[in-house]
Order: sequence, then C-alpha cells, then structure tokens
Amino acid sequence: MTKEEIIQQFDPNQPGLSDATLYGLPFSAEHSDIIIVPVPWEVTVSYGNGASEGPEAVFNASFQVDLLHQEFPDLWKLGIFMDKEIPNWKEKSDSFKKIAQPIIQALENGEIIDENNLLKSDLDTINRASEEFNQEVKTKVLHWLNQNKLVGLLGGDHSTPLGYYQALSIKYEEFGILHLDAHMDLRNAYEGFEHSHASIMNNALKISQIKKIVQVGIRDFCEEEVDAVKNSKGRVKVFTDMDLKKSEFEGENWKEQCDKIIAELPNKVHISFDIDALYQWYCPNTGTPVPGGLSFEKATYLLISLANSGKEIIGFDLVEVSQGDDDWDGNVGARMLFYLCGVLAKSKGLKVGNRIEFFN
Repeated sequence: MTKEEIIQQFDPNQPGLSDATLYGLPFSAEHSDIIIVPVPWEVTVSYGNGASEGPEAVFNASFQVDLLHQEFPDLWKLGIFMDKEIPNWKEKSDSFKKIAQPIIQALENGEIIDENNLLKSDLDTINRASEEFNQEVKTKVLHWLNQNKLVGLLGGDHSTPLGYYQALSIKYEEFGILHLDAHMDLRNAYEGFEHSHASIMNNALKISQIKKIVQVGIRDFCEEEVDAVKNSKGRVKVFTDMDLKKSEFEGENWKEQCDKIIAELPNKVHISFDIDALYQWYCPNTGTPVPGGLSFEKATYLLISLANSGKEIIGFDLVEVSQGDDDWDGNVGARMLFYLCGVLAKSKGLKVGNRIEFFN
C-alpha cells in the first residue's frame, strides 16, 4: 500500500490506532518523514528520578493528542514514527545508575573519590559505559539521517543527545544550538561523571562544528558555569529567565525578545529542549525543577518564530520528561514533541499545511 493510500484510508477524526506507532498514526518507518529516537537513559541523575521513563510516558500519552494542529494541520500526513530503542538501554541505565548512587552519596558526604579505589573504579566504569552509549546514539541517528529522515531524540536525561550532536557534526560543517532549559549544563564532568546531564553543553562546546549555543530561560547556575560563558569567546549567549522577565516588565514584548534570541543563532540550528525550561506545573515530575520559567505558549512562539525566520532547523531533542502518578507529564511532553516535529518539518520545507485562522 502506498503512503497516499494509507492517508486516504486513515480517519484522523477517530481515536489513534492502539497497535500503531506514536500518536496512533498508521505509518511505518519507511512511510514516515520524521523518526523519533527514544533514549531511556538517566545514569547520573542526582536529584529526581524518572527521566528514563520519559519515552514510554510520552508514547502512551500521545494517543489522545488531536492530530489537527492549528499551526500544522497536515503534519500528521508526513508520518511520525518512534524507532525501537537499542536493546537493553533501559536495563543498562538502571544498572549503572545503581553503581552511580554510592559515588554521588560519597561526594555529598565530603569524601574524595580518588582515595576510594572501589568508587574510583566504578566511576571509570560509568564513564566508559556512557561513552559507549554516546556512540550507539550517534550510530542510530546517522542511520536515519543517511536515509534522509528528519530525526528527533526523546530522552532520557539531558546527557542523552551528545551522540546526536556528534552525528550532526558529520553532516554539517557548522551549526548552533538553541538551548531551552532552567540550567546552563556547562559544568565540567559534574560529580566526576564525564557525561553528566549537567555537563551536556560543556561537552557540546568540544564539538568544533557547534559555533554558538544560545541559552533561554536559565534560572540556576554556578560560578564554574559563569566562567565558562565568559571564557567561551562569544560561543555561549545567555538569556536568563530573570533578565527576560525584567525586560518584559519594563515594556519589551515577547516578540521583540524572540527576535533578539533568534538573531544570535547561526543559519543552521538544532533545538535542545529540556522540559524544565517551562514552569514546573507543566511537568511537575521532571528531575531538577526550578521556580519560574517559560509558559508553553511562549516556548512554542519562540520555536515557530525560529521556523519562520529563514534559518534552518536541522534537528531537536526533548529531554527530562518523567513519569508521574498520572499521565500529565507525558501529555505535556507529547504535545511539545508534536510541536517540535512541526517546526522541524516546516523549516525543512515539508508540507505541514496552512495555519488555521478563525478570525480575519
């Protein structure tokens, strides 16, 4: 059956197919333009847990998302397919996380890891495992990019997209990252973990093809991270939540702020979206929540403004969505994921339909 025949036979007004892929869509990977790579990994988390359950939470909640999106009414017709995770990723994450916890507890108790041979050996084991994991992510992403698919990564904690960035560095001579987050994530090997969730942007800066990181919504940072920004020679631009709110309170509107943010980005842009960039009530179970943040609407306005700016979105990752006692976190995650798919497809020139207007 051709893709067009599948579209003709599928009724988007009915509930999604329970035996189908993400959002209840009827498409195979072959018939889908967009591939979501699920990465259930959270080895080095030091506060809240649950990010490794994010892909499953988003997948389960996605079936109740209406497919007729006001901004992208034809997006569903492109096909959005969730890839199978690499076998044992979740099991390995759980196993290595158990090894990591005594290291974190020892540091919190003031111990020096280098003076404890067992903990030092365990730390080395985790760092090696994380490097192997990054290579697996890189290989998986390249597999789909080489088939001319648009790729989104669904974490997992914020350490998960490094392999994705490495894959993009093979495909593009230079690009930037629009980084929405409550945290700078510029720590060097936080708690000794070379691939900590708190070190993802520090590791991204080691990739020479990444020319600029523009951070939005930042609310928590340490001295080391401030120094990293100051010493980045302009490669890191920060729009803290406090500064954005101050400008807003003094009369600058969000469109004007978005224009300034987008102007800092190079022509090719990857979006890294940590769900804790949003107000905490959107995803209350995210691992390291911080008061303040962006509304869902402000975040999506920034994303569509980027898509309409003429700059090319080349990929995205959505991370730190966790499973809660209900499906609310997954629900919000599924809707943000759909929007990210929309801006990626729109920026790439695919047919997402014309925005539905109710008032002229």
